Amino acid sequence: MTAPERTRVAIIGTGFSGLAMAIQLQRSGRPDFLLFERSGSIGGTWRDNHYPGCACDVPAHLYSFSFEPNPDWSSAYAPQAEIRAYIERVAARHDLARRIRFSAEVVRAELDEARACWTLATSDGRVFIADVVVSAVGGLSRPSVPRLPGLERFAGRTWHSARWDHGAPLDGEVVGVIGTGASAIQFVPRIAPRAGRLILFQRTPPWVLPRRDHDFTPMERRLLRIAPLRWLYRQRLYWSLEARSIPFTLAPRVLRWAQRVAVRHIHSQVGDPELARRLTPDYTMGCKRILLSNDYYPALARPNVEVVTDPIREVTARGVVTDDGVERAVSTIVFGTGFDVHDYLGRLRVIGRGGAELGARWRERAEAHLGATVPGFPSFFIMTGPNTGLGHNSIIFMAECQVRYILSALRAMERRGACLVEPREDVARDYNRRLQERLRRTVWSSGCRSWYMNQDGVNTTLWPGSTAEFLLRTWRFDPAAHIMERRPGPA
Repeated sequence: MTAPERTRVAIIGTGFSGLAMAIQLQRSGRPDFLLFERSGSIGGTWRDNHYPGCACDVPAHLYSFSFEPNPDWSSAYAPQAEIRAYIERVAARHDLARRIRFSAEVVRAELDEARACWTLATSDGRVFIADVVVSAVGGLSRPSVPRLPGLERFAGRTWHSARWDHGAPLDGEVVGVIGTGASAIQFVPRIAPRAGRLILFQRTPPWVLPRRDHDFTPMERRLLRIAPLRWLYRQRLYWSLEARSIPFTLAPRVLRWAQRVAVRHIHSQVGDPELARRLTPDYTMGCKRILLSNDYYPALARPNVEVVTDPIREVTARGVVTDDGVERAVSTIVFGTGFDVHDYLGRLRVIGRGGAELGARWRERAEAHLGATVPGFPSFFIMTGPNTGLGHNSIIFMAECQVRYILSALRAMERRGACLVEPREDVARDYNRRLQERLRRTVWSSGCRSWYMNQDGVNTTLWPGSTAEFLLRTWRFDPAAHIMERRPGPA
């Protein structure tokens, strides 16, 4: 039997977060790490999501690594293909492929308390040993498909936006789209002109603001190759978005002016007053994710598009039946229903001290100290974990903060000769109590139903402050807030 491969740090996932961790480990003189990727290629969210119109809704010069700038983005908001190419280019530049184990989905990570290490098992039966585990599986990797009665009877094609079937014919077809989230507002304008008829089943309308997009001119790209100018441009983007944390977290009433802008946006692009009424939300802006688009409303105003607001009762072999009893025949159903963002582990089972399972602990509520560590699961770090999501800025910034924090923890372990580190129970409990108290005062707790909340109405996804505050909170690892164990004798 082949001996398990051993590594100092095991990184699960090769999206933005996992690659950032790997690169900074390498740059800090800690090259003993492995990356585990369930697929045959890197990219995470930007590999899996390739639906028509897929693009980022954060400016490209901010939705990228601070240490790997790209002056050649084609537009302010980069399309999926460019983002994926950027990720692949960065990984190649840092020669990460030799450290990646492809087609190796980690399905189990178990703490060996006696030897102070983690045993990792992959879906193909391989076993690895690691001193430290960093989970970077991400929150946008597990598509959420609603359990609609009768869906299994549907005779046509179905797929989720994150599993787009580019080979399926759409021209002239009757397409039913279920969901009106961030993905749907991007792909609906692309497929509506192709479909013979498109029926959009809307449960709740989103607030949509104009997208201030533009192509960069050759002169702008040349200027952005000048490092100080590029830095200033990134700073302008960062602080303009950072300012939005104030109405979200401190002064929700300020969002009323933005609602007026959004209402004008609807009426300027939709001539039918009844359709405009159905597309106008009745909840406070910001309570759900604010979306950006210039072509979503014109697509819904097309003569071949119908917006249905009655709830779905069931799916039949030939179509969708709503609560008013009307059956609408469709040949294809596309789900734009987002992801299971409250499942931070996916298929990964994490077994900590005393056989405790992290998934079971998180069944009622996912929470972690600084979104990164959990008592009872020493030397197990989570990237962009519970309550690190944002409604106003770039998640790449948050990931880089956590990378800095984990590196600081590793340095503290090395200085003290520690083999295991975990947050104190009282520290983690107090941190999450205060965090939830702050969240109750934000716009996200203003009464609407959103994917930010778990089944009990607790916000387990968003950070309740500015990213600048999160940077300060994670700037340096605090040994006094943690339990650190020295390594035992030889195994």
